[in-house]
This record gives sequence, C-alpha cells and structure tokens, in this order.
Amino acid sequence: MRIEFSPSERTSLGVEWELELVDLDTRELTGVSDAVLAAIKPDDQQEHPKAKHELLQSCVEVITGVCQTVAEAKADLAGTVAEVRAAAADQGAGLICSGTHPFTDWATQRVTEIDRYLTLLERNQWTARQLQIFGVHVHCGVRSPDKAMPIVNGLLTYLPHFLALSASSPYWVGSDTGLASYRSKVFEALPTAGLPYQLSGWDEFERYMQALITSKAIESVREVWWDIRPHPNFGTVELRICDGLPTLDEIGCVAALAQCLVERFDRQLDDGYTLPDPRPWLVRENKWRAARYGLDAEIVVDNSGTVQPVTSAITDLVEDLLPVARRLDCSAELEAIPRLIERGASYQRQRATAADHGGDLVPVVDLLLTEMREGLNL
Repeated sequence: MRIEFSPSERTSLGVEWELELVDLDTRELTGVSDAVLAAIKPDDQQEHPKAKHELLQSCVEVITGVCQTVAEAKADLAGTVAEVRAAAADQGAGLICSGTHPFTDWATQRVTEIDRYLTLLERNQWTARQLQIFGVHVHCGVRSPDKAMPIVNGLLTYLPHFLALSASSPYWVGSDTGLASYRSKVFEALPTAGLPYQLSGWDEFERYMQALITSKAIESVREVWWDIRPHPNFGTVELRICDGLPTLDEIGCVAALAQCLVERFDRQLDDGYTLPDPRPWLVRENKWRAARYGLDAEIVVDNSGTVQPVTSAITDLVEDLLPVARRLDCSAELEAIPRLIERGASYQRQRATAADHGGDLVPVVDLLLTEMREGLNL
C-alpha cells in the first residue's frame, strides 16, 4: 500500500484546540455546537473553515491554517475563538478547555450525528461513548516521508515533558482521580490510540496501515489516533499527547517546544545523525509517571533506570533549544515555559482552587472560564 506524504518546505506549524461549551448557569457541559457553528458559518460555505464539529455536541474544535511561527498560530486561533465565543454567548454558553470537564457525567452527552462518529461508536461501544475528553494537537511540518517515523520515534523521549506541562484532567465525573492527566488513560481504551509502535521507516508504516485496513481494524489512516503520529495529507508529525490547555499562553509554550524539537531533528537527519529511539518499556513508564504525577514526576532517562525530575528535564531542554527557537522566532514562547512551571500546570491550579472552596468543583469551572478569557500573562 502506497501512502503519499505531502512534504512541507520547512518546519511549519498548525494547532487544533478542542473547546468545551459550558452552560453559564449550571457550569455543566452543554450540547449547543450545532447552533454555535451554524451562527458563524460563512454564507457561501457549508461550514466554517476553522471551526469544526467534534464527537460530542458540547465541543467545538478550532484549527489554524499553515503557520510559520508560534505567534502566527496563536493569533490565528484567537481570531476563530472570538467568533466561537460570541456565538456561544448567544446560546448561554461559555468556553473552557481542560483534558476533562470536572464534573459533567459523560452519559448525559449527545453525540454529533456524523457518519464517522457513529461508526466509531458502533465499533468501540462504551470505550468511545466515554470519550468526554479534550486535547490540543500540534502539527509540525516535515520535509520528507523518510524523516517522519524517525522523528516520531525521537519525540517519544520527550512525551512526558509535553504531558506533564499540559496535564489538566485531575477530575472525572465529580471525583478526583489522583492523576494529573486522566484524559490520557481514557483515550488509551481505544485499540488504535495511545503510544505509537516504533516503526523503522515509512515503508514499515505503509505495511502496518495496509494490514490494519485489510483486516478491517480501520477504514483509513485517520483512525490511528496515536499520541504522536505522522499525518500524510498535511505532511506533518502530529503531537496528540497534550491535554486540553486553558490558555493561548500555554498553547504557545507547547507549540514552541514541539516546533523546536522537530526542527532540530530534521536538521540532525540532514547531517547524518541517528535520532534517539527509546526502549518501549521506558516510553510506557514515563508516560504513566507524567499522567500520574504531572510536574512532580521523576522520569527515567536511561536504560539503567536513572531518574530525573521532569521539571529539571524540561528546563534543561528549554535552554538547549534556545538557539533553535531564535531561528524560528519563538524564543519568547519557549522561555515562558519555566514561568509556567512556577505558576503550576492546569491540574495543579484546578486542585488548588477546589481546595480553597472546600472541594466544590463549580469554582474550578469558573477558574477555567476566567483563564480562557484572560490568559495567564506568562
């Protein structure tokens, strides 16, 4: 099976942001995406070019075009979010983003009646029905298919860095799960989600996709929802590991980190370097540690079991990538990462707010509404 990859001219950037629609009276998720998207649809088009349906009617996904810089991507998202926010307000709804809603019961949510979502539900039943989860996906352009799988494998070393920074799903249906990112564990229930297989190259990726399609495990490559995956149509590597991020400030941080890593890997491949290809057990263990402990995790950094605080690993990486960030014009966003760590990831801010209000989770939604509207000013 031949899978065409549309190479990018440079390490371009695209971001997808899954926004939750919450009722401003109850703070519960509310299924008004049809009305919101209809209100902002251009008259001459079937749908808004940068705002889309998602699996649940309580979610709208906003997407960027192909951007060259993090600042461009943030500005692109901000413009679409402003449109969605105004239309949502007309429906009595506000916008938040977190890996999970703190207390809405997934069983109350309506599914968007689009064929691919209905097929997903039929095939996966309750494992799909429970996907009341929200994320941020970052696409980074790659110059050739031969580089895609080595870059995917190399990025697995840094998977806990992204997950710990973005973790925002400590609560599930009103209970504290004890995890920083419960979303990442919910998503793993799907058979084609979770950690990618570490394939040797594009030819092995093509053979694996052919086997999945022939066996009717999937109908198209789009149904492989790995934490990090190649996206052939866009000519990108897509990082899907991040929990939903409440603010554009945080999106800027993870987008800068992703773009810098992919740019560095791409150039190292040009120079004949072999990229890191961590052992599967180490990748799995580090993902668990980041999901469980977030920024308090100690991650495994070598095959002998040596550990390092993930916060130290992140700050060391930021310093190492600064020359790349200056070339890509995203040094401001990359340098904001240590300030975000000091401020606390979203799961930490959510828990602190709940503790300040005797465990009440309604103020947590209020916090998320405020952060979405005002940002963190990192």
